[in-house]
Amino acid sequence: MAWALIALSLSMLLPSLSISIANVGLPSLAEAFDAPFDEIQWVVIAYLLAITTLIVGAGRLGDIVGRRRLLLGGITVFTIATLLCGLAPNLPLLVAARALQGAGAACMMALTMAFAGETVPGDRTGSVMGLLGTMSAIGTALGPSLGGVLIAVFGWRAIFLAGVPLGLLTLTLTTRVLPGSPPAATSARRRLDIAGTVLLAITLGAYALAMTTAAGSFGPLPIGLLIASGAGLAAFVITEKRVSSPLLTLSMLRDPVLASGLTTSALVSTVMMTTLVVGPFHLARGLGLDPALVGLVMSAGPVVSALTGVPAGRATDRFGTGAMVIVGLSGIIGGTVALSLVPASAGVLGYVLPLVATTASYALFQAANNTAVMRDVAPYQRGLVSGMLNLSRNLGLITGASVMGAIFALAAGTGDVAAAAPGDVARGANGAFAVSAALVALGLAVVLGLRMRSRRPPGNPGAGAVPGHAPSRASTRNGQVRPP
Repeated sequence: MAWALIALSLSMLLPSLSISIANVGLPSLAEAFDAPFDEIQWVVIAYLLAITTLIVGAGRLGDIVGRRRLLLGGITVFTIATLLCGLAPNLPLLVAARALQGAGAACMMALTMAFAGETVPGDRTGSVMGLLGTMSAIGTALGPSLGGVLIAVFGWRAIFLAGVPLGLLTLTLTTRVLPGSPPAATSARRRLDIAGTVLLAITLGAYALAMTTAAGSFGPLPIGLLIASGAGLAAFVITEKRVSSPLLTLSMLRDPVLASGLTTSALVSTVMMTTLVVGPFHLARGLGLDPALVGLVMSAGPVVSALTGVPAGRATDRFGTGAMVIVGLSGIIGGTVALSLVPASAGVLGYVLPLVATTASYALFQAANNTAVMRDVAPYQRGLVSGMLNLSRNLGLITGASVMGAIFALAAGTGDVAAAAPGDVARGANGAFAVSAALVALGLAVVLGLRMRSRRPPGNPGAGAVPGHAPSRASTRNGQVRPP
């Protein structure tokens, strides 16, 4: 079991490392290819777009053909694409290789969590989810420092080539130690909904592209993409109601555990992106720190997540997912409220302490929420639900990067935050974190409302459940709960 957990941990580490390590290399890439920022940023956007558009389809395909088989394929594609990134002779080929790398990462992210329920007993699921959260945080935290060293010593190609041995190690371990997962048994479940998969990919791609190109200012192109995304969503819903073997049975979303888990995951991820968008400006412009200190302070969040992930998982196993989801959300609200009220005169410590509280609470929430969503999923739906859970997180991060950036600028009262006065930046940061606290409070209200419904007498119409208090979904079929 230990080797299986190491294989799963590496499968979670590599996709997150590939995001953060590429970000730190953008200046070097711009210089190497003599390209402006609006072109070079596609090295990051292509990777994120591929993950966002493919992750649900990858999870569903894993349920159909076998999760181990598709995970091995995803790791292979990821490793080959990583090598191609390091050897790319020009920017277009590098962007294409990054998109291919994102396709492999989508399979890895969707199926790694799906394997957690098969690898350990149910009473240890929280610990595994905490471990996977820790590995994701380590990848995020390690990327900037490792990437900086590799670029300084070997050049930009090293940030990709260094990932090839890790990919080969992950592939070898996964091949040797992970158990095979049987594909769906019936012919109906073995069919992949091609039309639904394509429509969902187009819908998500248009939305993600709208958010990443908006940069806090929604012009004609982002608005057009949002309209296209809305039209794609409508077409997807209509298609899923008509096909015999849909990608996503819409009645699944009536499951209160799944619905609240996806909703709160998206809201919390949107809020956590605020620390990455607002933090650098607040520290550099509002507090006057130099770039080295800004990077050091910004690393506090991922480091705290890495340190608290495993303990958070153990707490989830001991005290239950329902209680830990509420504690985690409450802690995030407390931390963001403190960030919205702390004056600039409080200095670095006044920012770091609430940030640590927020990030530790996020680690607890993530472990508990992921466990609640994945613990009782029927085996033939684990890949799909894992993909949906990862998608909700990605959409939250993408939305937060644009929307919270716009709120930050609006609260600061300036269109150019980079040139704003320290007082304006501090006011903008306080406003953005105040909105963040309100968003998480909305998520907490959803969870508490579902908990109150679950306490109604049996037979009361509409009685539901909350994370940690759901009827087993192992006996569900197409989202409809049946008695065990």
